[in-house]
Amino acid sequence: MLRRRYGGHEPGLLGARHSYAVLCPLVEQPDGLHLLFEVRSAGVSQGGEVCFPGGRMEPGESVEDCALRETWEELSIPPETVTLLGTPDFICNQKGFLLRPVLGLVSARGFAGLRPSPAEVAEVFTVPLSFFQATEPERHQYALLPRVPESFPYESVGIPRTYPWARGQVEVPVWHYQGHVIWGMTARIAADIIK
Repeated sequence: MLRRRYGGHEPGLLGARHSYAVLCPLVEQPDGLHLLFEVRSAGVSQGGEVCFPGGRMEPGESVEDCALRETWEELSIPPETVTLLGTPDFICNQKGFLLRPVLGLVSARGFAGLRPSPAEVAEVFTVPLSFFQATEPERHQYALLPRVPESFPYESVGIPRTYPWARGQVEVPVWHYQGHVIWGMTARIAADIIK
């Protein structure tokens, strides 16, 4: 039974409720490679924030297929105009989901045909990779603190009430570029790409 369950199993985050994939689209510009970003429209969650095109993975969908599908839905960039370059490190969010980036080079034809979906995208813009390489982001941190309920069964588990529960810290990089603020998970992915 266990061999049947785990044979060929693709490991994921234990207890993860969802996985999301984003395309980190590179476009060639006269001054070199740029990353393409979106600004979320007001009608979607986290409206007004800067992000990469992407969304929730559907059952049985690969990370790459999800990133390309979402890019098509949000920006009308056809999947066949994107050359996939690889998958950078993923983010495990403290809310219990995985964010899986996919790096892809958008052809000149794909970029020329870009048509943002107004329901999801308020604006698109590009930022030269050289900007990220030359500009240190602001770095902010916040603590992840455990809140253990009074009803936790310390005695039956065999630990004292003074048990040193694990704490964490999240770094939030922030870049300012021509009136746009690139921050949070999007900035963490951008920082990983250019390192």
